[in-house]
Amino acid sequence: MSRDDLIRLEGVVTKMLGGGTMEIACDEGLKIKGVLSGRMKKNKIKVIIGDRVQISVSPYDTAHGLITYRLK
Repeated sequence: MSRDDLIRLEGVVTKMLGGGTMEIACDEGLKIKGVLSGRMKKNKIKVIIGDRVQISVSPYDTAHGLITYRLK
C-alpha cells in the first residue's frame, strides 16, 4: 500500500506502551496504537507524552498506525 492510500490523522500521545508502541488520542475521539516510522527512527526524532503527532492509518485496520510527523 502506498503512502497516498493511508488515512492521515492528528492526535496527542497519551501513554507509552512497551516495545516502542504509543497510545494516541486522535481529534476524532479515536484511540490508536502507533509506532515510530522508519524515517523518524533513522533521524533519531524523540516523541514523548503530550507531543502532538501526525499518524498514518490503514483504511483496513484503523486500530494501528505509523507516527510519521511530530508537530510543533
